[in-house]
Amino acid sequence: MTSAAIPDPAGLPPVQAELARLTRELAVAAGELALLRRSQGLDIDTKSSVTDVVTDADRAVEEYLISELHRLRPGDAVLGEEGGEQRTGSRVRWLLDPIDGTVNFMLGLPQFAVSIAAEVDGVTVAGCVHNPVSGATFHAELGGGAFLGDQQLTGPRSVPLAEAIVATGFGYDAGRRGRQGRVVGELLGQVGNLRRLGSASLDLCALAIGWVDLYYEGPLGPWDIAAGLLIAAEAGVQLSGLDGRPAGPWFVAGGHPDGAPEFFAVLTDLGAHRV
Repeated sequence: MTSAAIPDPAGLPPVQAELARLTRELAVAAGELALLRRSQGLDIDTKSSVTDVVTDADRAVEEYLISELHRLRPGDAVLGEEGGEQRTGSRVRWLLDPIDGTVNFMLGLPQFAVSIAAEVDGVTVAGCVHNPVSGATFHAELGGGAFLGDQQLTGPRSVPLAEAIVATGFGYDAGRRGRQGRVVGELLGQVGNLRRLGSASLDLCALAIGWVDLYYEGPLGPWDIAAGLLIAAEAGVQLSGLDGRPAGPWFVAGGHPDGAPEFFAVLTDLGAHRV
């Protein structure tokens, strides 16, 4: 499980089940809208760098999600990747990534997702990551397990580090990518192989279902990982932010509890969390 302290689900309000249902329903509907908007052609812009792209579909999907949340749960706070934070006095906050893996989405690669998480008092209690191309809907509720559809997830296999398939991602800044590349170069000689799929939320879900054995990346946006972290933790993945910190936007690493400590030690030695 994650190294962060997770409160007893019984201490959370009964609204948790409603939030979990809404994450699934909204993610699926938003995925349909994303595909529709792509079929109509995309307007593409950039954000922090020339490789950090955003499309009009990203913005339209987030606007749809916010409007639906305002209709269904007026007063809740919202943090979206494209629109920033809308603060309220509510105990509930939604974290929205309308299209996680925008470059893949733009290029037609089928590895992108809508990621929606709901927090109560700062604790993520429900999350859904939906790939609209494959139809895969990963979801979890705090204390209730993690699922792909109706299939319960039990995390990655336990294998030696030298046989493990590792997923990771890289930043938008060219200098940071260079430093991350040097870490990868050192790591590749110690693991089975590497996968770079282009969507942090789906990477965490791949870890939860066992499509990859280990994962690390950072820094990320909170919207990138809020739902995926809950799904991975509920699947039994051991998670860490290294140096005694819990997994979070600053850094996340995870794997099977049998092998995760060794993996975390290697990442620490390589300075993977300090690039």
